[in-house]
Amino acid sequence: MRIDILTVLPQLLESPFSHSILKRAQQKGLLEVHLYDIRDYTTNKHRQVDDYQYGGGAGMVMMVEPVANCIEKLKSERTYDEIIFLTPDGEHLNQKICNKLSLLKNLILLCGHYKGIDQRVRDLFITKEISIGPYVLSGGELPAAVLVDSIGRLLPGVLNDETSALFDSYQDNLLAPPVYTRPEDFRGHKVPDILLSGHAKQIDEWRHEQAVIKTTERHPDLLD
Repeated sequence: MRIDILTVLPQLLESPFSHSILKRAQQKGLLEVHLYDIRDYTTNKHRQVDDYQYGGGAGMVMMVEPVANCIEKLKSERTYDEIIFLTPDGEHLNQKICNKLSLLKNLILLCGHYKGIDQRVRDLFITKEISIGPYVLSGGELPAAVLVDSIGRLLPGVLNDETSALFDSYQDNLLAPPVYTRPEDFRGHKVPDILLSGHAKQIDEWRHEQAVIKTTERHPDLLD
């Protein structure tokens, strides 16, 4: 999978993709992440990519031209399955969306900044808009990192145990059950006996029961 990220702050995204699982995914050749500085695609001699909004109002707006130039340059080189804009008013990210996106080949992620982005970018180029939650951040860079991580870990071969992602919270509309490791007894708090029993079927049943209980308490909407 190839993911191209368009941003005015590429330095902000260098660290998230240089460590841990996403680093290994790239080293294995399973994932490519490329950062593009939108300022490189403006015709303004001062590398300006924002301007005052028509109609007045506080805050600067990202201009259509540099974003369009960058997207059109990339589209001339390959076909993209989705061009995604990270925005607070987009569709809320969930596991189902991550699963679907992980099956695609080429993605563009556009990170907004300032007050917003010229609506014509959204009208002409964007195929999908995603929000990571009902709140506002300073820009789309952190949401882009979240999206890449949530997609990248699902790619076959990325995780050491490929079945691990299948049992994550939300994969089957249930939250994950409690998990334990050594020691068996920590200050009088013991690992449930069932997990030490060695009875695989009973352990699976216990985990499912605990998942249902947790989901009922914390996210009953998932059970609907």
